[in-house]
Amino acid sequence: MRVGILTSSRADYGIYLPLLQKMKSDSFFEMEIIAFGTHLSKSHGYTVKDIDQDGYNSIHTISSLISNDDAQSIASSYGLTVLKFADFWASHTYDLVFCLGDRFEMSAAVQAGIPFGVKFAHIHGGETTLGAIDNVYRHQITLASKLHFTATAIFKEKVIDLLGSAEGIFDVGSLSLNDIKSFVSIDRVSFFEKFNIPNEEFVLVTFHPETMSLQDNVRFAQEMKNALATISKKIFVVITMPNADTQGSVYREVIEELKKDFSNRFLLIENFGKVNYFSAMHYAKILIGNTSSGILEAASFGKYVVNVGDRQKGRVQSDNVLNCDFEETDMVTSASQAMSFEKYNGKNVYFKQGVADTIIKIVKESL
Repeated sequence: MRVGILTSSRADYGIYLPLLQKMKSDSFFEMEIIAFGTHLSKSHGYTVKDIDQDGYNSIHTISSLISNDDAQSIASSYGLTVLKFADFWASHTYDLVFCLGDRFEMSAAVQAGIPFGVKFAHIHGGETTLGAIDNVYRHQITLASKLHFTATAIFKEKVIDLLGSAEGIFDVGSLSLNDIKSFVSIDRVSFFEKFNIPNEEFVLVTFHPETMSLQDNVRFAQEMKNALATISKKIFVVITMPNADTQGSVYREVIEELKKDFSNRFLLIENFGKVNYFSAMHYAKILIGNTSSGILEAASFGKYVVNVGDRQKGRVQSDNVLNCDFEETDMVTSASQAMSFEKYNGKNVYFKQGVADTIIKIVKESL
């Protein structure tokens, strides 16, 4: 069975990994990686090199991102991605193509495949992120897909409502948590030395723009800067840099100012990679920001999360999440509250056993 894997960023590739590893060793599948988006961006770590190191037989690369991140550039990148994938789908055929999440580049690649009758399997559909325009892209991908692997029963019901049918829709749990029970973090001393983290507690921070509130992002970024400056007086701050979203550079510039002004209290990481990121989550005191990993994965590491603003609003949450506004005092207060808690020992609503095996079983039975 010839299978294509669409991956447009470090984030979706890390989620895919348990599935890719199993498919790579299963003779039933002839798997090809289709890498595009920020994987080919030097300013985002050129992460296609990490994919190459994982030893796949076939990796296709498609470059279509424009470097600027204003609304016009994002729309132009979307159009260019459609054009590039029109050529790709015209010359490459698959029995099934996996797509994941809600990125605009992923939506563009999928939309280009509709006239060619590409059979898509969508992972993480049915979710809601009211503070991000990705909500629209995700539903576009769902409408174009034939198989759907959702992370919770609630999201399965949303996909059913969207499509008007339950056919081909499966609640399997979050793929990124597939190996979480057996995950072993990098040795603490080795990890801290590798990234020059001082031998003290730290918070793990990831902020992305609220793409449904473009007029507010300059103010939000400044509130974030003020809050993190205050928080850094009490605890070291490790920041993973924003994705290539509309106005992502607004946050990047402010984060770089923080590093310049408080160089000994901040560490900026462009791309951790999955093992390093999970290790960072394991050793962090808490998480702060508006990234999906705080909602999907942090509970499995026993971490409390300060979820800021509306970007993740609408996603089902475990009991480890503290929600606050994009306002300095609220962020600082919520962070202090989260840091006062002991380890979170509750349930992660996104966890199910053997997600990758479940997906493979369904694919084999469906096709």
